[in-house]
Amino acid sequence: MIAASLMLLAWAIEILMGWPNRLFRIVRHPVVWMGGLISLLDRQLNRERFGAAMRYALGTVSSLVVLGLVTAIALGISRALPATWWGLGIEALIASSLLASRSLYTHVKAVAVPLLANNISSARQAVSQIVGRSPDEMDEAAITRASLESLAENMSDGVVAPLFWGALFGLPGLAAYKAINTLDSMIGHRNETYQAFGGFAARLDDVANFIPARLSGVLIAMTRAKLSAFRIMLRDAGKHRSPNAGWPEAAMAGALDVRLSGPRTYGAQVSDEPWLNQGASDPAPGDVQRGLRVYVWALLPLALALVFLTVGDLYGHG
Repeated sequence: MIAASLMLLAWAIEILMGWPNRLFRIVRHPVVWMGGLISLLDRQLNRERFGAAMRYALGTVSSLVVLGLVTAIALGISRALPATWWGLGIEALIASSLLASRSLYTHVKAVAVPLLANNISSARQAVSQIVGRSPDEMDEAAITRASLESLAENMSDGVVAPLFWGALFGLPGLAAYKAINTLDSMIGHRNETYQAFGGFAARLDDVANFIPARLSGVLIAMTRAKLSAFRIMLRDAGKHRSPNAGWPEAAMAGALDVRLSGPRTYGAQVSDEPWLNQGASDPAPGDVQRGLRVYVWALLPLALALVFLTVGDLYGHG
């Protein structure tokens, strides 16, 4: 599978380099370009004067336009590059920009450090970079839960799912998934503004993450040599408001033997979410560090699978 070798190389580049700030200043990030197009379509087509049915239709067309354009560009790049090692290298460099394993680790680590130093104000500022809920009233336990939930969910959305679709369909599959995920993060909200316009994008994201989310949960649960993490994942994943995020989050709760989710605040709105692994204690600041170790160990089997597929491909063409 050439796509597996592409993803392995892209992942290695992303882990070592991330997306350099100098490059970001020059050409921006691909997700920024996607976001700009989505914002333009949102401003032009998501109008209050349109009825719900019309807004849903316009949102569906907008989502398909973004998805089609991004996939076409990625397919064009993939076909234009020569089937050489340097061609693979360029394609892998582009693909690396659509992975987020390094940045996810860095952002969660930025929460763990002030938490361990009992610097709640800095921890609130750091956690605000990775969650949408209001950090102002968060205590230590709420910050810790939020960071672990974000780590688990974004492991699926930012690492496992892109690698999964990229390994199956190469750069076009990876780019298509990233377009779907960006659409969902920008317009797939369950509120008055986006309930209709972003409805199709939200459902599309649910489908795209169905397998990766469950795979992520299994990978997280596998880091503990006990069945309780699997049991908690299977028992509590369905309690989550998301059909997918509950799997990695419940697995993380089981792996660390803590409770996650629960009531939280988004701006002025309080969301009364059920607990995952209810009955366990709240996570302590040190559990964020433990969660990061779980994250690294959970990704190891995925890396080994890509190595195995790459070696098999090289041997098959040898």
